[in-house]
Amino acid sequence: MSCKSRPDSGGFTCIHCRNLVSADAFGTRHRNHCPMCLWSRHLDEEPGDRACPCAQPMQPVAIEVRRDGEWSLVHRCTGCGLLRTNRIAGDDNAMSLLALALRPIAHPAFPLDAFPARI
Repeated sequence: MSCKSRPDSGGFTCIHCRNLVSADAFGTRHRNHCPMCLWSRHLDEEPGDRACPCAQPMQPVAIEVRRDGEWSLVHRCTGCGLLRTNRIAGDDNAMSLLALALRPIAHPAFPLDAFPARI
């Protein structure tokens, strides 16, 4: 679970946007992020074990495209800095996913004006 558990439904409240999130999601066995803002919480050592004492928010920082074409989220823990990949879920917000995937193009890591213009 990404955030604070809700015992009545097995879901949680997102630590970042406060969205109420169902534990059920198409395409994943262990719901671990908010489908709206894509943030998570560092709770697992192994998927689903809830054994990590860190419990800090995990920021979505990138999209990984696996060899089979499946997309995964790359999260960075805001507490300890751990990077972890997680499968996207079937109900993840498409605009949030696209915004994350396009972030390197919208905000390049280097100045584009340093390259000569070509026509």
